[in-house]
Amino acid sequence: MTLGKCPYCESGEIEVREKEVRGKKVKLYACSNAVWTTEDGEMFELSESSICDFRIWQNSLAKYGKWLSYKEVRELLEDETIEVELLSKKYGKKIHYNKYITLNQEYGVSVLWD
Repeated sequence: MTLGKCPYCESGEIEVREKEVRGKKVKLYACSNAVWTTEDGEMFELSESSICDFRIWQNSLAKYGKWLSYKEVRELLEDETIEVELLSKKYGKKIHYNKYITLNQEYGVSVLWD
């Protein structure tokens, strides 16, 4: 399944890839020109044949209670910034709040904290 054109290279498409990290199945949204390899199932590195490094892990915002959906990744590819609902468990209370996230070449996505 492809979600859109790669924002970092001109010839790539963003694909959905199933990966297993620490025993959990996680989706990796990556450019078709990026080949990710692993030896231990936890650390993924680009192979030498890769010409693009675009990737967003589905669980990249998990510490904020957010897993990115296909729809949200498609919107990010089109608009480069979208609003999402995050969760804080501060002082034993669940607090929902909205923040904008944007594409980040090093981390995949970044939260804009104002």
